[in-house]
Amino acid sequence: MNKNFIFSSESVGEGHPDKVADYISDCILDACLTQNPASRVACETMVKSNCVYLSGEITSGVRIDYDAIVRQAIQEIGYTHDDDVFHPDKVFISNAITKQSTDIASGIETGGAGDQGIMFGYACNDTEELMPAPIIYAHRLTRELAHARKHFAQWIRPDCKTQVAVRYENRKPVEITNVVLSTQHTPDISHNDIVEFCREDIIKKVLPDHLLTKNTQYFINSTGRFVIGGPQGDAGLTGRKIMVDTYGGWAHHGGGCFSGKDPSKVDRSAAYMCRWIAKNIVAAGLASEVEIQVAYAIGHPEPTSLNLTTFGTGIHPDLLIKKAIESLFSFKPTDMIKSLDLLHPIYKTVTNYGHFTQKHPPWEQLNCLNIFSEISLNPTDFS
Repeated sequence: MNKNFIFSSESVGEGHPDKVADYISDCILDACLTQNPASRVACETMVKSNCVYLSGEITSGVRIDYDAIVRQAIQEIGYTHDDDVFHPDKVFISNAITKQSTDIASGIETGGAGDQGIMFGYACNDTEELMPAPIIYAHRLTRELAHARKHFAQWIRPDCKTQVAVRYENRKPVEITNVVLSTQHTPDISHNDIVEFCREDIIKKVLPDHLLTKNTQYFINSTGRFVIGGPQGDAGLTGRKIMVDTYGGWAHHGGGCFSGKDPSKVDRSAAYMCRWIAKNIVAAGLASEVEIQVAYAIGHPEPTSLNLTTFGTGIHPDLLIKKAIESLFSFKPTDMIKSLDLLHPIYKTVTNYGHFTQKHPPWEQLNCLNIFSEISLNPTDFS
């Protein structure tokens, strides 16, 4: 395993077209769960210019005011200026949502997975969030840009992207080699002012001082102008930022997105379950890095496979930790939903800045450390 390398991860802001689509889909999901926690939701959104296209399958048995939800979501994102082409009062909304297929529903209703697929969960001790440093640092930048936009820097507009490259020695972060930051802005601010503000009031404010060195390079609004942004400048689609949502490309990804899906979809619930267990393993000191994979067949409740690797960092053999997980946790969809208490309208709160970076989601709680401490103290019980 190479221990000396440079790794980059990116984040995007709330106004990025793909995140706009994700947010609208998750707002619709939350609206369904608010009225009926048993709602079956698979909502896809596409945005472009002044148009919003809704599609997918929803079975909820309740009345959903899709137009109001979409317009409120755009308002919350911040496309509210008179010159915004994509604006809550100006968009045209097309709705092609149908009910969930009865063929799929029959598998879910008996406790089975709604589809086949593979899901991953990961944790490491790079950062206090137990996440890889590059993705955490990229998210810090987009989050701080949003804070500045909403509170004091009115020239910032909602669309932005960041990217951070971290140099590792002995698999530990030692230097940020470069920072890439692009933010949408009003036409009346100069490029030099943007560069100075972003470097001094965003980058240096939130990234670790000891990792920013004289060799760190900064690429800020590299084209010189970023006035046209959001859906006016580019199309957005639900599920196109799955690396931003997870581990920034550091860990594996099964390919399924989260946004717009209720937790009966294992793309969401199993990925959350694996992250929860992986995070608690690292926090309990069983390993400094761990990745878990599960796989499912449509209509079947039990996973078809489960794999775990600690990349050689475990204090016990990987097979022992895997056996312990299999004996202590259920990966059936209905059990995962119950374990993590997922039938609540919490999903629009995690749409942005990664699903594994905030403290409040149930899958981020360190509430089974005692279980893993028992494994550490009595490993023979699981051999």
